[in-house]
Amino acid sequence: MITKIPTKHPVVFLTIDDGLVKSPESVRLLAEHDYPATLFLTRDTVRDNPAFFKAFMAQGSLVENHTVSHNVNMTTQWGYQRQLDDIAGMQDFAVQQYGRKPTLFRPPGGAYSIAMRQAVAAAGLKAIVTWEAKANAGQMDYQYGNSLRPGDIVLMHFRPEFAADFEAFRSAQAAAGLEVVLLEEFLGVE
Repeated sequence: MITKIPTKHPVVFLTIDDGLVKSPESVRLLAEHDYPATLFLTRDTVRDNPAFFKAFMAQGSLVENHTVSHNVNMTTQWGYQRQLDDIAGMQDFAVQQYGRKPTLFRPPGGAYSIAMRQAVAAAGLKAIVTWEAKANAGQMDYQYGNSLRPGDIVLMHFRPEFAADFEAFRSAQAAAGLEVVLLEEFLGVE
């Protein structure tokens, strides 16, 4: 379980979830600021245009596992095998579409259980990743404090308000004097 990286290095990690809204503006914004991101994609939201996310990969971002279905109640509604099938299904899809087996997993809605942890391990993933801060509705929300701190993992989504969320993140990141680096690279799990 990773919610924050304990470090004194002035770094922050941008993660972007789901993949529902596929706007060229999101590609442009990350490229313009040279921000790599960890993309926790859901197969059912990206399968209509999986190639869209290759532009992010060309800029240094990586695709990780956010399940096939994005069932936010999977830990309470499904047993181990169904959770494993949903997680492993995204592993297979990611390899097929992006040529890389994900190493990190983000549970839909952030909830996890012992059965999910076992399914994540059985699917070959190295860690479950949550977050300490999020850019949402054009502002930053923090679980601790009122600014970004070194090692924070930030959550965003591919939504219509992506540009406003990105600007909120960028402003907070700049104000904190933190460099945006790729989570996988920092963890050594590329």
